[in-house]
Amino acid sequence: MANKYDFDEIIERRGSGALKTDALQERYGRPDLQALWVADMDFATPPFIIDALKKRLDHPVLGYTVVPSEYWQSVISWIEKLHGWNVKREWLAYIPGIVKGIGMAINVFVKPDEKVIIQPPVYHPFRLTPEGNARKVVMNPLIHNSDGSYSMDFDNLRKVADDKCRMLILSNPHNPAGIVWTKDTLAELAEICDERGIIVISDEIHCDMALFGNRHTPFATVSPAAERCSITFGAPSKTFNIAGVVSSYSIVINPALRERFYSWLTANELDDPTVFAPIATIAAFSEKGDEWRRQMLSYVEGNIEAVIDFCRRKIPEIKPFRPEASFLVWLDCRDLGLSQERLVDLFVNQARLALNDGAMFGQGGEGFMRLNVGCPRSTLLSALDALHKALRG
Repeated sequence: MANKYDFDEIIERRGSGALKTDALQERYGRPDLQALWVADMDFATPPFIIDALKKRLDHPVLGYTVVPSEYWQSVISWIEKLHGWNVKREWLAYIPGIVKGIGMAINVFVKPDEKVIIQPPVYHPFRLTPEGNARKVVMNPLIHNSDGSYSMDFDNLRKVADDKCRMLILSNPHNPAGIVWTKDTLAELAEICDERGIIVISDEIHCDMALFGNRHTPFATVSPAAERCSITFGAPSKTFNIAGVVSSYSIVINPALRERFYSWLTANELDDPTVFAPIATIAAFSEKGDEWRRQMLSYVEGNIEAVIDFCRRKIPEIKPFRPEASFLVWLDCRDLGLSQERLVDLFVNQARLALNDGAMFGQGGEGFMRLNVGCPRSTLLSALDALHKALRG
């Protein structure tokens, strides 16, 4: 009989060095906020992962280590089981974080006078990382449809993708809106990019968290064009709440891209995992891991429904977009009629809530806030009550 995991447990994270709680003063100007922002969850890391790490710590020497023989097979088996993608061992390499991987790929493939395309509103390091590496960022904003959903603007992409555009960074599933992109959408994107010699970096860190019966489609699987032009990044970190372990990996099918990228990683010893990353990954990508994942996602779905129901009944001016993946809810607050500054003030200084300001996700993010629902339901309902009181007095 499977273990029943307790996602209602309230765990005090203040004072643990958690970015989510211990950086509130620095990020929001006050420490007395409910933290519902950065994308890690307040659920306990699964006990079988903690136990695997503790077992390694029973040995008193933390010296140089070899990668466990079962490490890559655990990743391959997991991807095959969840996504039906038969990944070959030679396609895989460790990377020390997905944003770091994006920065590395930019330095390998994008010359200083070349450009990177992003599709806002989207995860803000997609803009900050190329800009920080002195590369020009080209915007291809998503189309916001009347029903609240989003589509890629392929007509505009064909216009802006000039011969200096060398890379497009894709959020798949999409952050902040939680979109599970369809195979047809991804195939059209691949066709456009492949014919122009544009490499697609597909950030698939939320891929194991499809919700409400949706299924993730790995970008590289949709067509031969996608195989040729793609570099896929993944990790167990979001799903199993182990972001601090840094356990990311890269998948590159195209041998020319792979040789260029992986030889650079090897030369700089950036593909050498820390002692704990393989141990945590092997434990996560196990039968116990899949059962924990299923229970966690069921709980998260309940939290999303709670947000949608609460807003419908008490704050109809705020329209939550139902995510198809992950634990992040994109809140459309435009009907409140507030400027972005006043909207942030409402959440932070009146409701005492720390959410991500929608404007940080770029064009199309104004009037929105991103809510992290990866927390006990009592925490979430308390936050919604605080927001309701701040609005209604």
